[in-house]
Amino acid sequence: MPAKQASTTGKRADAQRNIAAILDAATECLGRDPAASTSEIAKAAGVGRVTLYGHFPSRAELLDAVFVHAIEDGEEALAQVDLTGDPRDALTQLIESSWRLVDRYRSLLIAAQNTLPPGRVRELHADPMARVEKLIERGRKQGAFRKDLPTSWLVGVMHNVMHGAADEITAGRVTPDKAAAYITTTILAAFTPPGDRVPD
Repeated sequence: MPAKQASTTGKRADAQRNIAAILDAATECLGRDPAASTSEIAKAAGVGRVTLYGHFPSRAELLDAVFVHAIEDGEEALAQVDLTGDPRDALTQLIESSWRLVDRYRSLLIAAQNTLPPGRVRELHADPMARVEKLIERGRKQGAFRKDLPTSWLVGVMHNVMHGAADEITAGRVTPDKAAAYITTTILAAFTPPGDRVPD
């Protein structure tokens, strides 16, 4: 391999290592404090601010990248959830798995909501929301979920209840161990066809 090519390859490898270190440090720092500064993140990553800004020119761009990374990790976990069988049971499992992710990245979500445009935060949730939409559609066809409201509205309800639970925990009004049950009860009641008995 020519010396110039080896040098370029080495620089690329260094850049990838730096980016990975910055994203890991940002996830950790923002997980502790949604207002963590880029200086704190650079120090935790073991790089200078110049290096950090070389890869992420603004705090918003860094936050966007960290949130994308968190969503991708979450998607790997959610892909393992069995969504076959009774739609209500599948929904309960999906809520429990989704809530564990929301709770884990709760501070990161606050940082994203405080920095990124609302439309961008919702856009980054597109894949998880598509999974919910598909399950709701199946449940509607089987008579398990209500048909008098649009699927998009029901998806939005679940999304907002999840994020509302995170806000309630941050405010100290709900404990993390009770949130999943509260969310499940609320969502099943909201999704049950009018006149039908709400599942226990």
